[in-house]
Amino acid sequence: MTNEFDLPHFSRKDQDLVETAIRRGATRRDLLRMLCASGVALSTAGTIFGSASRAVAQTAQKGGALRVALSSTSTADTLDPARASAQGDYMRMSTFYNKLTVLDDTLTPQMELAESFQSSDSKVWTVKLRKDITFHNGKTMDSADVVYSLNRHVDPAQTSRANALAKAMIKIEAVDANTVRIELEEPNADLPAILGTYHFVIIPDGTTDFSKAVGTGPYMTEVFEPGIRTVGLRNPNYFKSDAAYVDSIEYFGIPDENARVNALLSGDIHIGATMNARTVPLIEGNPALNLLVSPGGSYTNLNIRMDMEPGSKRDFIEGMRALINRDAINRAVLRGLGEPHNDQPIQRASRYFNADVVPEAYDLEKAKHHFEKAGLVGVSIPMICSDAAKSSPDMAMVLQQDAAKIGVQIDVQRVPSDGYWSNYWLKAPVHFGNINARPTPDILFSLLYKSDAAWNESKYANPKFDQMLVEARGSLDEERRKQIYGEMQAMVAKDAATIIPAYIASADAMSNKVGGLKPHPLGMLQGYNIADSVWLAS
Repeated sequence: MTNEFDLPHFSRKDQDLVETAIRRGATRRDLLRMLCASGVALSTAGTIFGSASRAVAQTAQKGGALRVALSSTSTADTLDPARASAQGDYMRMSTFYNKLTVLDDTLTPQMELAESFQSSDSKVWTVKLRKDITFHNGKTMDSADVVYSLNRHVDPAQTSRANALAKAMIKIEAVDANTVRIELEEPNADLPAILGTYHFVIIPDGTTDFSKAVGTGPYMTEVFEPGIRTVGLRNPNYFKSDAAYVDSIEYFGIPDENARVNALLSGDIHIGATMNARTVPLIEGNPALNLLVSPGGSYTNLNIRMDMEPGSKRDFIEGMRALINRDAINRAVLRGLGEPHNDQPIQRASRYFNADVVPEAYDLEKAKHHFEKAGLVGVSIPMICSDAAKSSPDMAMVLQQDAAKIGVQIDVQRVPSDGYWSNYWLKAPVHFGNINARPTPDILFSLLYKSDAAWNESKYANPKFDQMLVEARGSLDEERRKQIYGEMQAMVAKDAATIIPAYIASADAMSNKVGGLKPHPLGMLQGYNIADSVWLAS
């Protein structure tokens, strides 16, 4: 919803644009720059910004039945935290359960069910729990529930999707009713952040039946029909007084994007998740709809294996860097739903992001120089892409067209999505990947760039990098960690052969009656966590 500003020389359309920009995460500086560029006086621009901010941040209202259409649903839908693997599962986790911590908009952990995390060595952690928290069945939460919840992910027999992270916890024990002691295999200062991720919600001790969710969360299970719909009713005993505004939340799938948009236009749903860039202009042009654009931490990258031809020639890698037109990819391929990036995996929202790492500039002459040195001008270079790696076919075509201008032949080979990740990703000499957001630099670097990383896409290997990774992981000195991670970003951007031209934003469409939501670096629908804050205007 919007308010009239009634300011001279500023149209209703421009007012709406300002409010939309704020909802998309624009800062005060961004807005003032935009307004002043339009000829608005600085004093007036400041007034407009304040009015628009108040319009966006209206007082939350109680009541209403919220209907949310996701882009997919499945008979494998689950309420079991160990089995959660899809967007609907993650939405259910945050609707019916809580975690020990939550990640804020800089991916910094904040306390939720925990009161504090304390450690002197980042290897042994003492977790103090909030008192008087009750589950939906009336049971008071205590340390036994936390021990049981975390140990389920450690137990290989549970085949938890979070086992790779959880198995680092070698001992989880109750000290008393409100204190848990966690011992790690090796020091890790990120434990509070890791336990703020989707799977690590807290369930009652001994829970084995997940036909219904019994958690401490803002909503209680009313209906759970896998592959069809999920309905939650507001928890009257929720421990957060300033949360859970709507009477009920319903999630279901509408896979076809046009059908999701039509459902929004007809008023059948209030929120349609994950909209394509082609749909964005239609939504932005409709005064009854708003768009929530989250910069997010996912990206599609071009991977060059340095242990194979032609990536074994350093000049080929440098030529490809200079060939990447990041602005064109963001504009023509991602259609504005992206942000040019700098060839390393840490997103700008992270408190560890190194803004001094500057991406290689688009320079066709420089690219030609390197290709000539590599002896690859006039040589056909296969580049594997697939719809499985989001937007990679379009990115490949942009590269092919620019390469042709300097006499370089890129043979774009578009292969089916089915089998792409097992047959081409990590295997082909030049191919695309697609990486989802991760909450910490350590997880990204360990997964993608450590010398023996399972997903080392370009076969980057640097013993110094590996040592720095261990040091940063164990350090409780935040300034030192920021320094180390900053240096590691620079190393990856310069030496690895994973070219990350842009981060891909997520776009969710919603009725203008929906309030309370804002962009989050973990992506769609406020990082899958709308239940606490979403509300409906009457």
